[in-house]
Amino acid sequence: MRLLLRTAFVTIVSFLSIISFAQDSTAVQWQVSSKKLATGEYQLQLTGKVPAGKYLYLFTKDAEGLDSISIQFTDSAIVKDGAVQVKLGGSSYADPIFDNKNVEIARQEVILLQKIKIGGVVPAQLKGTIVYATGAAEEFLPAQEFAFDVKLEGGVLQTARIKINSIDLNNTVNDCGDEGTEGKSLWGIFLLGLVGGFIALLTPCVFPLIPLTVSFFTKRSGSRAKGIRNAMIYGFFIFLIYILLSLPFHLLDQTDPEILNNISTNVWLNIIFFIIFVVFAISFFGYFEISLPGNIANRADSKSSVGSTLGIFFMALTLAIVSFSCTGPILGSLLAGALTKDGGAMQLSFGMGGFGLGLALPFALFAMFPNWLQSLPKSGGWLNTVKVVLGFLELAMAVKFLSNADLVKQWHLLPREVFLGIWLVIAILLVLYLLGLIRFPHDDKKVKIGGIRWTFIVLFAAAAIYIAPGVTNTKWANLKLISGFPPPLCYSMYEHPVNCETSLEPLRDYEEALELAKQQNKPLLIDFTGWACVNCRRMEENVWTNPEVLDLMKNKFVVVSLYVDERKVLPSAQQQTVATKTGAMKEIVTVGDKWATFQSENFDAVAQPQYAILGLDEAALTKTKGYTASPAEFKLWLECGLSAFKSRQR
Repeated sequence: MRLLLRTAFVTIVSFLSIISFAQDSTAVQWQVSSKKLATGEYQLQLTGKVPAGKYLYLFTKDAEGLDSISIQFTDSAIVKDGAVQVKLGGSSYADPIFDNKNVEIARQEVILLQKIKIGGVVPAQLKGTIVYATGAAEEFLPAQEFAFDVKLEGGVLQTARIKINSIDLNNTVNDCGDEGTEGKSLWGIFLLGLVGGFIALLTPCVFPLIPLTVSFFTKRSGSRAKGIRNAMIYGFFIFLIYILLSLPFHLLDQTDPEILNNISTNVWLNIIFFIIFVVFAISFFGYFEISLPGNIANRADSKSSVGSTLGIFFMALTLAIVSFSCTGPILGSLLAGALTKDGGAMQLSFGMGGFGLGLALPFALFAMFPNWLQSLPKSGGWLNTVKVVLGFLELAMAVKFLSNADLVKQWHLLPREVFLGIWLVIAILLVLYLLGLIRFPHDDKKVKIGGIRWTFIVLFAAAAIYIAPGVTNTKWANLKLISGFPPPLCYSMYEHPVNCETSLEPLRDYEEALELAKQQNKPLLIDFTGWACVNCRRMEENVWTNPEVLDLMKNKFVVVSLYVDERKVLPSAQQQTVATKTGAMKEIVTVGDKWATFQSENFDAVAQPQYAILGLDEAALTKTKGYTASPAEFKLWLECGLSAFKSRQR
């Protein structure tokens, strides 16, 4: 227990120190140099200046819960040859923080040596991080970091081409392709948000407020016309509040156009989403309630009587706060889905605007037509049933986020059949719950199965029957209606998946594909894709497999798939910093960094899938093509690119 408490203490302090470290001007000052020992072998010398009154932890073998100083590299081709050696400045110290255990520390100045071996091409610049801890009489700062960049004698820099000037989408050979599909996706997400808002109305936190709020406006306003006006202003403010919540994402989007796409495919963020959605589901089941701090709602409510219009705004804000326990999970699903879908801040604004409109519209309509209130069903146990059903759907969504992380890292924790098996169990549990065979804390003791309930029982039973073949290794396992949501057909636990299409194997490197295109005298078809991209899987499983499309892609083009969320680290010699067209400096560390920047710099997009056709001189033969559900439409675009290639050859 003592070790556990000490470890927890160190972890918490480490976290706090990382947050404040960037502003700590009293940190150890490091200088790093290198010396070549032999081919591919170097010695790094790390010289540290320790601030007065502090000491640097070097080796802490006996201090439980504290790590020794270490040097980390992003490239696995760099291997440390032995442990860190102290050349100058080390001394033994009985540390009172760790029960007077002996640790080796350095005061004032220290010189450390680390030998390394580099397999393959030696980079011109070596990047690494020194991870260390410092202490003082009454202060302990673990997990501090210093990033260094040191030149290596005889090293080379293999810079990849990022910006290709010959690619000009405004002057393509043929004018076929997508002119502007952004509007379609924006309105699609707006409608998705609208549906989410309507669903949120059917939760116990919101539904009972409709008649109360409308009655409040109609009685307080003095006249029906003024009551309608105030209720419409109230609805507008609800809509506005959700729009305002999306504004910070626009600042992020302007800073780096790829940042939201990186967020959506970030492994640890997807795991966090998984945990959050599981917590949301348990909350919807009734085991606890998630809500914002009560003082926030109280402050907003206390100002709802200030002035007419301003008071209405605070009433709308109060509704958004007190209904958070029900609307938060639904809105979270919407935001996460919007990030995954296209990666743009504008999509978030449209989605949240749709959600706010769906939530606000009934208040305005019922104020205009108060007689409609009589047709509303009374609040009761059915509201809790809706909430529990949403909880099961949150669990299904949580599995999707865990699958995203699994696909990006290629862990194979959730192959296609396991994923579908979990969804199948969720669908079966939903049916059992609606039949009254499973109970949760706030459910009515007696279940009345009416027409609406039977409709959903049949719906979820049909879903279970449809999903069931997906866990088998048969031709019926290709579930086209939900294509893209489960992992790919080839991401399977079976050794030889029946539905795995292997007749087309795209290349994975642009330069290699371009060279092959020149050798075979074929146009180059670029597929910007991602491991966690739903629409990419839909294209591959439903469009690429069309016989005519497959014939063109296989025999008339050289196809290269560039994964923008590939987290494999580039060799050190290929890591670089590039200036983007916005003037920002971007670090290219992973394979995904390279292809995401390549896409945004040359094709003005960060959404996937995106397809482009280039000639042998790297000129754009057509405009690009995004997600296309119709094989015939995609085939026409491919033929248009092929025609442009032939005309340019002539």
